[in-house]
Amino acid sequence: MAAYLIFDIEVHDPEQYGEYRKLAAPTVAQYGGRYVVRGGDAQALEGEWEPKRVVVLQFDGREQAFAWYESTEYGRAKAIRERTATSKAIIVEGA
Repeated sequence: MAAYLIFDIEVHDPEQYGEYRKLAAPTVAQYGGRYVVRGGDAQALEGEWEPKRVVVLQFDGREQAFAWYESTEYGRAKAIRERTATSKAIIVEGA
């Protein structure tokens, strides 16, 4: 079953965050993932959620998604994201 990683990211340092984007994208592909949503205009329809930059990644399954998220290859990019932005993330299985 497909697994989706959904991020809501508030970028504090756009210049350095650009470096994160350059480093992260190849690692997603390396682990068989793909971008479904990558920072398009988001608008809340219900509740108090005020999304900033929404990113949705699709992987073939949870194990593959976790392997990417915890990988050494992604680790360098992840450190930049954690330094330049505040993020919320979930993983969810779906069709």
